[in-house]
This record gives sequence, C-alpha cells and structure tokens, in this order.
Amino acid sequence: MGRAAAAGEGAGGARRGLPWLQWLPWLPWLGMCFWAAGAAAARGTDNGEVLPESIPSAPGTLPHFIEEPDDAYIIKSNPIALRCKARPAMQIFFKCNGEWVHQNEHVSEESLDESSGLKVREVFINVTRQQVEDFHGPEDYWCQCVAWSHLGTSKSRKASVRIAYLRKNFEQDPQGREVPIEGMIVLHCRPPEGVPAAEVEWLKNEEPIDSEQDENIDTRADHNLIIRQARLSDSGNYTCMAANIVAKRRSLSATVVVYVNGGWSSWTEWSACNVRCGRGWQKRSRTCTNPAPLNGGAFCEGMSVQKITCTSLCPVDGSWEVWSEWSVCSPECEHLRIRECTAPPPRNGGKFCEGLSQESENCTDGLCILDKKPLHEIKPQSIENASDIALYSGLGAAVVAVAVLVIGVTLYRRSQSDYGVDVIDSSALTGNSLLLNSSMQPDLTVSRTYSGPICLQDPLDKELMTESSLFNPLSDIKVKVQSSFMVSLGVSERAEYHGKNHPGTFPHGNNRNFSTVHPRNKTPYLQNLSSLPTRTELRTTGVFGHLGGRLVMPNTGVSLLIPHGAIPEENSWEIYMSINQGEPSLQADGSEVLLSPEVTCGPPDMIVTTPFALTIPHCADVSSEHWNIHLKKRTQQGTWEEVMSVEDESTSCYCLLDPFACHVLLDSFGTYALTGEPITDCAVKQLKVAVFGCMSCNSLDYNLRVYCVDNTPCAFQEVVSDERHQGGQLLEEPKLLHFKGNTFSLQISVLDIPPFLWRIKPFTACQEVPFSRVWCSNRQPLHCAFSLERYTPTTTQLSCKICIRQLKGHEQILQVQTSILESERETITFFAQEDSTFPAQTGPRAFKIPYSIRQRICATFDTPNAKGKDWQMLAQKNSINRNLSYFATQSSPSAVILNLWEARHQHDGDLDSLACALEEIGRTHTKLSNITESQLDEADFNYSRQNGL
Repeated sequence: MGRAAAAGEGAGGARRGLPWLQWLPWLPWLGMCFWAAGAAAARGTDNGEVLPESIPSAPGTLPHFIEEPDDAYIIKSNPIALRCKARPAMQIFFKCNGEWVHQNEHVSEESLDESSGLKVREVFINVTRQQVEDFHGPEDYWCQCVAWSHLGTSKSRKASVRIAYLRKNFEQDPQGREVPIEGMIVLHCRPPEGVPAAEVEWLKNEEPIDSEQDENIDTRADHNLIIRQARLSDSGNYTCMAANIVAKRRSLSATVVVYVNGGWSSWTEWSACNVRCGRGWQKRSRTCTNPAPLNGGAFCEGMSVQKITCTSLCPVDGSWEVWSEWSVCSPECEHLRIRECTAPPPRNGGKFCEGLSQESENCTDGLCILDKKPLHEIKPQSIENASDIALYSGLGAAVVAVAVLVIGVTLYRRSQSDYGVDVIDSSALTGNSLLLNSSMQPDLTVSRTYSGPICLQDPLDKELMTESSLFNPLSDIKVKVQSSFMVSLGVSERAEYHGKNHPGTFPHGNNRNFSTVHPRNKTPYLQNLSSLPTRTELRTTGVFGHLGGRLVMPNTGVSLLIPHGAIPEENSWEIYMSINQGEPSLQADGSEVLLSPEVTCGPPDMIVTTPFALTIPHCADVSSEHWNIHLKKRTQQGTWEEVMSVEDESTSCYCLLDPFACHVLLDSFGTYALTGEPITDCAVKQLKVAVFGCMSCNSLDYNLRVYCVDNTPCAFQEVVSDERHQGGQLLEEPKLLHFKGNTFSLQISVLDIPPFLWRIKPFTACQEVPFSRVWCSNRQPLHCAFSLERYTPTTTQLSCKICIRQLKGHEQILQVQTSILESERETITFFAQEDSTFPAQTGPRAFKIPYSIRQRICATFDTPNAKGKDWQMLAQKNSINRNLSYFATQSSPSAVILNLWEARHQHDGDLDSLACALEEIGRTHTKLSNITESQLDEADFNYSRQNGL
C-alpha cells in the first residue's frame, strides 16, 4: 500500500475497522448518478417540460480548476500543504501515488462565485516527511486533485513532493593556478548534490563576482569561472558558493596567481675604455625591467652585462727641438732664435711643450737706442706692432684668393651647362638593359623543369670509362655512359620513377600532404575509411627463404626488410610482425615520452646472417637538435632496456632517423620502440588533427569529434577503426599540428556556426586540454566532442570551422563543409599505400635494385681504393655520415648500405638518386672491365630462371 493508506491506518485504523468508509468518497458521485437518473426519467415522462426547481437552472459544466497543486519540497521535518480550488465542484478529493487520501485528512472550504453564481470549493491536505520517506516507487511522491460536478469529474496536474537537501562536500573544488598575464584561467566547480539543484555563486576575496560588470569574466559555463585574459588584478582567492532552499555550502578557496615573466630592456651604449693607455675593456648593460618579473614570474634569461676588449692609444707629450742659431742683427739692433715642439710632437692627447717657442735679444749690448730709449725697453711694443701687420696682411691675401677661386668655379659650371645637366656613362648603354629602367623588377616566377636527374659532377673524379661500365646493358636497364662517369638508371617505363610520390597514409619524404597523388600508371589508389583494417588485424605474417623479401603492415608505416641471403639456403621461416594497440607496456621514465608504436617481429629464436631493416614511424620533429631519441627493446622478463641512442656510435645495431620514420638495422628479433627525451622547450611533437561527424539518436542532433593523436599512421588508424564502428564520417583531410614541449595547454574550439540554422550548447564551444594529457597522448586517442543541434529537420548542410591551437604555439584550422544526408554526403578518401594489398613480398619483386646491379655495386665498392672511392663514399653520397664503424664490421658493407637504401625508398623506389650518387663518385672496379656483356646477360638469365622470373 502507498503512504496515503499508511496515513489512514495511523489515524485510528478506520479503514480496517469500518470497511464501508472506503466508499465514502464515492457517495456524492452515487448521489449524482441517482439524481441524473431521476431527472432523465422525468424528462422521459414529461417530454420537454420545465425542469423542477431542485435542479440548477445554469447549464452544467465539468469542474474547472482555478488553482492546482504545485510541486513542493519538504524542508527538514516541516510538513507541506497542497491545495487546489475548482469551480463548479460538489466535492474534491486528493489522490496520492494512485490511492485516495482519506476524507478525514482533507480540509474543505466552500464559497460562491459572485460573477457566475457557481459553487467554488477549495481543499487542503498536509504531506509529512514520514509519508514521503516511506514511499518506495518508480517515481517521486505525487498527488493530484479530483473534482466532481453534475456532468462528471476533472483531474488536476500531478504535483511532486520531494525532500529537500544539500550535501556538505563539493563534487569538485576549484584548484589554484598560476597563469601568465593574458593567459586563460578556468576554475572548475561542481556543487554538492542537492534537491533542488544548488545555484552557484563565485567570490573573489570574499566579495561576490558580477560577470555582467566585467566582460572578461564568465561564470555561466556549467558553474565554472572563466577569465578570458588574465590581468594582474585577477590574482586572489576564489571561492565557489552553492545554495538552495535548505542550506549554503562553501568550497575550498583556490588561489590564483597571475605572474609576469621578466623582459630585457634595451642595451645601453658602450662605455668608454676603462684604461687611458693600452688594452682594456668596455661594457654595456641592460635590466630586467621590460617588464620586471612579478608574482613569481621567471627572471630574464641571459646576461645583463656584456664586455668586450678595447685598445686605447697611449698619449705622447710633446718635446722641444734644440734652439736654432741666432739670426743676423736686424736694423732694430735685435736678433732671434726659434725652436719647434717636434721632438716628438704631441700625439693621442699628449701635452704640448711648455715654454716659449721664440727668443730675441739685443745684439749690440744695449748700445742701440730708438726714440731716445734703450731698445730693450721699447722692444715688446714694436715687435707686437710688426706681428699684427704681418697677420692682417696674410688674412687679406687669403680672402682675395678664396674669392678668385669661387668666381672661377662659378664661371666653369655655367660654361658646362650648355652641354646638358647630366652626363650618362656610356657603359650603361652597352651593359644590362635593366640598368636603364631601375623600376623594372626581375621575374622571380620563372622556373625550369628537368625531366631527368640533376647530378653534380666532381671534376677531380673524372675517369674515362671506355672499356666497360659499372652497369653494362641488361634486358630491362638503360645505361648511358659518357666521357665523365654519367650513369642513369631506369626501368623500361621510365615515367614511373620521375617525380613519383606514391600515395599512402604515411608518405615518406619531407613533404607529407594528402592532396597530391601521382599513382602508378594513372590508376588511383583510393581507400575509404570503411576498408581500413581494425585493431585485431594489426598483425601480418609471411614465409621467407634465402631470396629474402619485405613484410609490410598496411597503413601503419611499419615494415620489415629481409635481405637476400639473410636466411640460409634450403631454409624458410614464417616471420610475423605486430603492433601493440593496447595500453603501452613501456612506461617512460622522467621526462621521456613514447614517440612510436611498440613493434614486435619474430620468431625471436630466428638467426640471420645479414642484418635486417625494421622501419618504425615516429612523431618527433627532428629538424632541429632538441631531442635525445633512444631505441629500446623489451626483454623476456617484460622490462625495457635501452639498445642505443640514435646519435651514439655502436657496432651492435644502426639507427637512421628520417623526418617521419626511423630505419633500424638489427641482428635479432623482438619488440622495439622509440622514446624521446626533450632537451629544450623547443622540442616539438607532430600531432595529426582530424574531425569526424555522425548523427545522434535524436535526428536533430549532430556530433563533432575532434582527434589529436601522435602523427604515426598506426595511431590514426586506431581512430579510424573506432569511428567506423560508431558510424563516424571523416569531414576534412587531417592536418599536422606542431606541439611544443613548453608546458602550454591545447585549446579546441568550434567557430562560425550558422546562427539561424544551428546552435551549440552555450559556453561549450571551447575546450582546453592540459599539456601533460597532449604530450603523453599515446596512451589512448585524445578527442573532444561537440554536440550541435539544428533548428529544423530541413537543414541538411553544416558549415563551420574547428580551431586547434596551442597557447603560444602552432594553430590549425579544419574547415567543415558537409551534408547531413547520407545520400548527399561527400566521401573524404584516404590514400592507401601502394603495397597495402600485398603485405608480404618475396624474392626480387620485393627489392627496387635488380640483383645483378646490386652484385656489381657490392663488388665495386667493397674493395678499398686509394682515392677513397669505396663503400664509405657510397654511404656519404646516400646521406649516411655517422657511425660508419658499424658498416666496417659487416662482411659486405656495400650490401648493408644498399639494404638501408631499400628500406628508406620502399615507397618511391628513387633509382635516380642512387644513379646520381654513383655518378658523383665516378669510379668502377677494375675487375669489372674483364666481364663481357655476354657473361652479364647469361648471369642475369640464370638468376631470373632460378627465381622464377
């Protein structure tokens, strides 16, 4: 029984003792039925006579509720009252949880509506906390009113009654953060569970935050506090307040610190040399005040003072020469002598000589008298007058000379003006015509196209090849021998190798885009997402023998090259290769991150006589020296040990790191992976970003899922497999994002949604992913989901942009332009590798270099040469410049170098590059000159017959 029955039993057991009371609520209804039957009988006998006075003259109507019961919450132990009012109503009773409430629990009031004259009835009941707690049903405790009139009954809405509460502990307290100035601050708050749901308010330093007063702050996004651009004033203690009708709760305070990293001011001018004479130094300085670090911001990196050496010339003080001889006695009875300050003269700021440079004296011992005075008494004035006259005369002569010079120059220029203003150099008329029009700019858009390989020759390495070439003509090889060792390799269909870039999910080379496709023989190799293998298919096997071959994991970038002769004759092995798609077993230590998939090849007890080549893709940007990359191997005990660093010198194995893959030469099978330790904050991981879409259960909803995964084909293949099972559709070709190891997070946002056709949940258009989650994203595919809703089913097109950017880093824009209808949806194709259909290739067809050519190259370059034209130069010309000691330990270094070349060029087969390398070396082995053309043809025929060609 429900709570209403329990309440009735609690009220004295009336229902158990007096069963007839259960029918008491129905007595008015039974009375109305009897009254209606009597009225019908009267109408049947009287046929339209006037109704008796006991029947209301107003036309009968069903009860109309003026007031219906409202939803209510019980606070603590206080009961709540439910009420309803109806007109016209002979009787009203409550029904709770499908059972009638006893009439003793009702409180009724009657009144008369003055406007209509109809009876109005209002009823109250009380619901206690105990009644609600005792009720156990599939929904909340509910009650509704049932009102009777002459014509029937009416039911009110159901009103739910719930016990109000608010838990004490927050589901998520805000966490303190330190952010740079102008960075984004997001404080998360999940209030305690409560009924009704709690409303959230944010406090900063105990003061309420009003987001309407500050456009930079948003507090409406799912109870979170978002500060779009942090300011210094945003530092403080933030608290999340949750409240409902029961209580208020206060979260833990989160301290936000907005810091400013320091910046250098401009350098000051260099100071003067610190010594007046000789070698010294001068300095300049700068201060960390542009801006100064605040709130724990990083101090400026670098030196605040710079010093450089300087050399100052030493000053030399002047010194007097000896006095000259006395002059002859003048008419004034005086003779002179002079001296000059030239022994040495003053230099570099030295002092001038002290003393007189001229002396005079009476040459007649005072006997010469002028104007009745001794000459020595009048000498100073007369000498001064004479010197003034000489000075003024000299100045006048100089002025006259300058005037004459000016007049002469003016007359000369006037005479030259008759021949024109400018004189043109005749060389300008016979030289480059561009000089006549300086405004003309050279055409930089003109380019040249070369159909063949461009090979640069070393003139010192020219050796005439008149007797025999390194590559004698074969049935399928074209050889061109010129006076300078000019060799060009090519298969019968030469166009297959010129400018060829085979399509694939993992293009090799420096340019990895998804737009340019030059498939072999113009046949498109296109593959939709639905045709890519699933996770359970990331394993491949093949049987290999003495001829070797190649094992490829389709669409993953992982391959294994078994060289010719690595397996002994008359033996064959079933070799397998797999990729770990689950949780990585390699747990990186410290700052190390996993850069590649975990690749297993086996069987582990297999022994090879020649190193095999394993190609593993990676996601590190190795264009600059910011990584320390290691090759690791899993032991039989399940632990991982380091095999070698990529830059180390080792004779056990060899690692060649390309921009998007690492080619490893190994002697033993097992499980291998690449890890990287960032050396600086400029270390970059390459991420592949893609957007998928699909319809949800609601036909008006459309889900966008944005993925950011390591840029390895196998990682993206895992995403494609998951999306295929979910019915996802690739909406835009994936793009590369360079993610720096600078600890800044990743932001993903949806932009430019058509406003009148689509809508997105408010304040969910931007999502932020922490740095550590992205940096170590190889654990599982990282994705963000966005839910869009169209206003009407007639909307069939979706156009928007997806912005993925790292704060203070790289940014990518994905343009979504798709149709919601399956029939009109454009399929984004995904290029598969050329050899994806044949994961295991055996024998000569697995190699790009014909076997006969390979034998001649090895025979030529394995022999030491006085000029150094041996396997070391072959390695250098093929961009192998380090760890050459590894090749020196091999029985045939040239063969191992060619194996590495095969692994690097498995997709392009660029024989032109190899031909250029051989041409630049420009040598052949002397033994080859004795091999006749017929012998070579016979050897090729025997080899082809043995291998079933």
